[in-house]
Amino acid sequence: MLTAEPASAPSATPPGTARRLAWLDAIRGIGALAVLLEHMLYRFLPGLRPYWFNLGIYGVLVFFLVSGYIIPASLEHRGDVRSFWIGRLFRLYPLYLLVIAVVLALTPLIPLRRAVTPDLATAAAHVTMLVDVVGAAGVADTMWTLSYEMVFYLLVTALFVLGAHRRSGRWAVVFAVLAPVVGAVLAAPVLARGPAAFIALAAFAAGLACVLTGSGRLRAAGALVLGGLAVTLVLLGGRTPWLGPAILAVMFTGTVLYRWERGGPGGRGGLRAVAAVAVALFVVPFVAVEAGWWAYPRVWITTVLLAGATFALGMALRRRAVPRVLVWLGVISYSVYLLHHPLLKLFLVLFGDPRERPVAVQAWLALGFLAVVLLASWLTYRLVELPMQRLGRRLAGSRPAGT
Repeated sequence: MLTAEPASAPSATPPGTARRLAWLDAIRGIGALAVLLEHMLYRFLPGLRPYWFNLGIYGVLVFFLVSGYIIPASLEHRGDVRSFWIGRLFRLYPLYLLVIAVVLALTPLIPLRRAVTPDLATAAAHVTMLVDVVGAAGVADTMWTLSYEMVFYLLVTALFVLGAHRRSGRWAVVFAVLAPVVGAVLAAPVLARGPAAFIALAAFAAGLACVLTGSGRLRAAGALVLGGLAVTLVLLGGRTPWLGPAILAVMFTGTVLYRWERGGPGGRGGLRAVAAVAVALFVVPFVAVEAGWWAYPRVWITTVLLAGATFALGMALRRRAVPRVLVWLGVISYSVYLLHHPLLKLFLVLFGDPRERPVAVQAWLALGFLAVVLLASWLTYRLVELPMQRLGRRLAGSRPAGT
């Protein structure tokens, strides 16, 4: 299944900001629940799993719209690339590394995924989180979407440093148009996994170092390295070539909606850009090599429409009270996203395949598994995510802006 990080989940925010952004937390909660159900329903109560759209990709697209909406806003509000990156690294990596450690520790009981090649190239891919765009596979199934989250960070950072970040609609349309073009030309990634992983690690480290510590031409050169790396990997390295530019189009669409809502620079013509992106994305499955049933035209188009409608509904109701359970799910969504699949594999080892049980037993097992995932996610949020976010804010020396 395709998921995303999501992807990025919220950190603690000032009280006023938290109330203002509660609708984003709620949408994250819906996205996390959709991804969880996609994997759960495959094993528990499979008759309830929908096939007219894909729950997992729906959840991922919702996550990416939220990231596109809030990440550039966070960077621009801070006005400080160093502070932004410290916040992001302490937001994503602690739990990510913990999940990797747990998965590796459980390998005597639960073997690594067949797609994972246990070598230095895979390790390098995990260091940068760029696993999916260097042809590698994450040790946890859902980690592939973090690749596109990281690519977006690199690209947004480059655009910000170079002063080209305001025209979000242009970037959204460019990547949306590239999706069917790449899909029609490429059926598989061009870049070889080993060289791509090592070169990406070197470019990532060098470019980020120049941007964070340099000034003037050195800083601009670092930004060009990061932007070039992001575009090259997403166009030539993705295991499903057209999906990378499609995801970037979705994320920049989130940014377009942020600017349109505020009526600032880059906001004019926002809705036209959103419509153009939608049309280009609808074309993709008709010209691209299919990547599973989720890429069938009717399934893909319906999934994209539902994700867009969910975000639009959230925006329309953003000034109203939000159900607390959805906000809570959004707050712990990163933990839910990364933990649920390893926990599902552990469940299957300990209790067997639920599909072999009566339907009533499957239902009770599903409720029990859901409770375990939510409890574990709440604990890792409280014990891992929050402390690391606070440490990151202290090191950055500034308060977060809704991320």
